Amino acid sequence: MTAGDAVEAVFREEHGRLLAALVRRFGDLDLAEEVTSAAIEAALVHWPVEGVPERPGAWLMATARRKAVDRLRRDRTYAAKLALVHVDTVTEMPEGAEFPDDRLQLFFTCAHPALPEDARGALTLRCLAGLTTAEVARAYLVPAATMAQRIVRAKKKIHQARIPFRVPGADELPQRLPGVLQTLYSIFTEGYVAQRGDLADEAVRLVRVLRRLLPAEREVTGLLALMLLVHARWEARTGPDGSPALLEEQDRGRWDALMIEEGLSLVPQALIGGPPGPYGVQAAIAALHDEAVTVDTTDWAQIVALYDVLHTLTPSPVVAVNRAAAMAMRDGAVAGLTYIDALSDDDRLRDYAPFHAARADLLQRAGRSGEAVTAYGKALDLAGTDPERALLRRRLEEIRRTG
Repeated sequence: MTAGDAVEAVFREEHGRLLAALVRRFGDLDLAEEVTSAAIEAALVHWPVEGVPERPGAWLMATARRKAVDRLRRDRTYAAKLALVHVDTVTEMPEGAEFPDDRLQLFFTCAHPALPEDARGALTLRCLAGLTTAEVARAYLVPAATMAQRIVRAKKKIHQARIPFRVPGADELPQRLPGVLQTLYSIFTEGYVAQRGDLADEAVRLVRVLRRLLPAEREVTGLLALMLLVHARWEARTGPDGSPALLEEQDRGRWDALMIEEGLSLVPQALIGGPPGPYGVQAAIAALHDEAVTVDTTDWAQIVALYDVLHTLTPSPVVAVNRAAAMAMRDGAVAGLTYIDALSDDDRLRDYAPFHAARADLLQRAGRSGEAVTAYGKALDLAGTDPERALLRRRLEEIRRTG
């Protein structure tokens, strides 16, 4: 491994922890981002000469802290900033609880209600999860330029409104929890779209931490169950060429049985005791997939019914696209195609690659190969990652080969 590779590997592993710890210490997101980048640049200079340190994360942290202090010493408002650091990092938590992870603490900070709803998760994904602006934009179905502006506005709002970087009080947690859960799920989803196991693993780890913190929150349990039941398929989800393997193509013998067992045990806890939440319902859908021996023996009728419930809880184009795929498995490709075509007027789906890929698949199964080629081409133009593009090229080649 070259020094550059080592820096990239450490950056992926340590970026979120480094940034969160610096924000907690200095109370300034822009400063934390600046010195985090400076520490990475320093590593690229020093590590090729001196070798990768035994504890690279600690090296980066020490370097970033030193650069932050140097920067503040040059700032006329140094004393005022230090005073704010002391005030803004005061912890307010439910009695007997604590945040064992700086990133999770900062996730709740970025979920502050003073920030626009569409900016909370975006800011967290960009700054704390280490996603690029393009990756965050894909998660929210908006152009990258729009997302960049949204993130800049959120940072300005934090600065202008003097939003404190602190753990929310017990009375604030319920209001902020949905945004935190959505952010963690977005990190997990991006891990799958981009085939980045580090992101998916980290999202699972953080949700485990959150469940230990808030064991009575059924949606936290539901999200953990959902992640485990999906993550159990990780080893089987890529083909020989590295492109994603669709559910019907996967070798179910490679699924992680222990992870599935744990996920299945959590589903009842997420659903019993009150009205179902979106993550509990999605976990129930994932459970039906994991319990089935094959795609054909899957209880598609129940999955469609669960998507109906999910659509009432969180109506979204993504849910609608997934429901169309389930309908096609239950009622045939033409039924699914009729439903998905009815969604084509939704502007949010115009540049959403999975919508065009799902429609292309249904067109192919309905015997409309020419239209399927066009739809796959549209999906290929919009795909945001190499794995997505590899899968779409493979499907196009199959249609052209078989006619």
